[in-house]
Amino acid sequence: MFDLLQVDSVQKIVNTVTTTEKISLLSLLEKGGWIMYPLYLLLVITIFVFFERLIAIKKAAKLDANFMSIIKDHIITGNVQAARSFTKNTDHPIAKMIDKGIQRIGKPIDVIEKSMENVGKLEMYTIEKNLSILSLVSGIAPMFGFLGTIIGMVQLFYGIASTGEYTLSTIAGGIYTKMITSATGLIIGLIAYVGYNFLSAQIDKTAYKMEVASADFIDVLQEPTR
Repeated sequence: MFDLLQVDSVQKIVNTVTTTEKISLLSLLEKGGWIMYPLYLLLVITIFVFFERLIAIKKAAKLDANFMSIIKDHIITGNVQAARSFTKNTDHPIAKMIDKGIQRIGKPIDVIEKSMENVGKLEMYTIEKNLSILSLVSGIAPMFGFLGTIIGMVQLFYGIASTGEYTLSTIAGGIYTKMITSATGLIIGLIAYVGYNFLSAQIDKTAYKMEVASADFIDVLQEPTR
């Protein structure tokens, strides 16, 4: 009798494993319940913000290699108007910053530096716009996942308490389906975290280029007085 019960239990476990193996990814995600929809939304937001900012940052990183050389030639020859026209026709954060510096030519160097610094900060703010969303998603996505798991576990044990059914297959099957939200939340949070740090590294490179361009421009203004 004991052997028959043991065989029956093993057969149930085998059937559960076999059924689990046949479950597709889509049907598995559907078992996560309603909490999966906020997670899907967070995933869409993460992907959209990442590629939108990536395109903007790549655009900000592209600048003619001869830009500062042309500006230097115009300034040294005293052709300030040509330098301004060149910066105005160049759609780039560095060009906007240099244009502000050109407008302040004739004023003390520290005034010029301050004006360029203010423009640089505004341009950096524009580049970093919406980047904080990725940081927010990386924090709240795992929380949504854990919340879904907790809700699912409460429902599972409430059902067990109500029906009195607490077989191994029922408990194991219920637990693994409720853990789907946690896994999904962690994956989305990881994607957002990696995306945020990648874009931050690219922004730092752009900021460095702006600092170098600003220093080069100040050197050009001081060059005749050396």
